Amino acid sequence: MGLMDNLKAKLGPAKGKVSDLAQQHGDKIQHGLDKAAKTVDQRTKGKYSDRIQTGTGKAKDAVDRLAQKDDPGSAGTGGATPPAGPPPAS
Repeated sequence: MGLMDNLKAKLGPAKGKVSDLAQQHGDKIQHGLDKAAKTVDQRTKGKYSDRIQTGTGKAKDAVDRLAQKDDPGSAGTGGATPPAGPPPAS
């Protein structure tokens, strides 16, 4: 058994637990990401708004992928969920 196989075997239960938590608390996670993005954007005075929006969008997509455990084989196919829009600018 190789190193990667060993790691996958040990991290399998953790991935299931994270997936369950993402399903249960997805809306709270999304809200927290938006709040953090807004705070960072304000503190940087809008200098990095584009990068903050891009990072927030990628983080939301990752949470959506984690929360979808109905069809684990479709995570890399791109047909499961449309990408989320950028966080509100206000």
